[in-house]
Amino acid sequence: MSIPVKTLKKLTTILLITAITSLMGQTPTPASERPDYVLVIHGGAGAMERSKMSVEAEQAYLSGLSEALAAGEKVLKSGGNSLEAVIAAIVLLENNPLFNAGKGAVYNEAGMVAHDASLMDGKSGKGGAVGAVSCIKNPVLAAKAVMDHGRHVFLVGRGAEKFAIRAGLDSVPQAYFFTQSRWENYEKTRQTQLEREFPVQPKGTVGAVALDKNGNLAAGTSTGGMHFKLEGRLGDSPVIGAGTWADNNSCAVSATGHGEFFILNAVAHDLHARMVYAGQPLQQAADELVMNKLKQLDAGGGIIAVDKQGNVAMPFNTSGMFRASVVAGKKPFVAIYAEEQE
Repeated sequence: MSIPVKTLKKLTTILLITAITSLMGQTPTPASERPDYVLVIHGGAGAMERSKMSVEAEQAYLSGLSEALAAGEKVLKSGGNSLEAVIAAIVLLENNPLFNAGKGAVYNEAGMVAHDASLMDGKSGKGGAVGAVSCIKNPVLAAKAVMDHGRHVFLVGRGAEKFAIRAGLDSVPQAYFFTQSRWENYEKTRQTQLEREFPVQPKGTVGAVALDKNGNLAAGTSTGGMHFKLEGRLGDSPVIGAGTWADNNSCAVSATGHGEFFILNAVAHDLHARMVYAGQPLQQAADELVMNKLKQLDAGGGIIAVDKQGNVAMPFNTSGMFRASVVAGKKPFVAIYAEEQE
């Protein structure tokens, strides 16, 4: 049976478009055209105004970001891979009580701290995530344990905690996560029972993305979630494709903001898709997502991203985002407010 010429032409066109799209995503970048390494981190986006932050608090945040950036860069400088660098940076941010992850996490409606975290490796495409864990000192390490185990991608609640403990991770009592300021915020909300009047407070979620000397990308995100959230609530941070994404063919992404919107719009994967399928450069894709699409939805937040060429994007539609970056051979950049540009 012969195929009509018109049908053959259509098939040829489809195959040609598919081949071009595939090449766009899979063509390797020569090592000579990218920096030896890139690391970008964030500590959350939100209503951060210089006039409302003391000099002491500002310096404390900048120091915390600088220390985490240095820890991750040390890994990359010594030849470590992108995933190791991401973890090194996030662990320090989780251990810092200033940020809404690990030690400084916010409280849910029951007066408990519940963490979410995820990781993704751009080389292998593997990922790991945990949600609603309340006794694991460093949730990002639990996400790594899930990834290494390989049978599942996402574990939550008591099962995730048991798994992490069996994997040899440090478990701690709830008292370890206590910080006075977070508790006072919780008490204020609980006593008034007007949680709907409290604005979303995305500030504090932490994340990191990296490109190593071998051209491999990785991303990770960790958070205590939304202030006074319902028990069992998960945000975008542990959802691979929403809060975290990494693919050597495109970019590595970590998000921070109003998680419900980031989940519904698959923000992290959307950035990847815009680059691979629409051919958009990193900055254009990131800006359209954060400054147009999310802003129109009244979804506050931002993303950090690095592409396979080592380009960096850090857009946010709030008044500030704790952020820092370093490119091999260049001076580190650390900032808080919107007016501060690299």
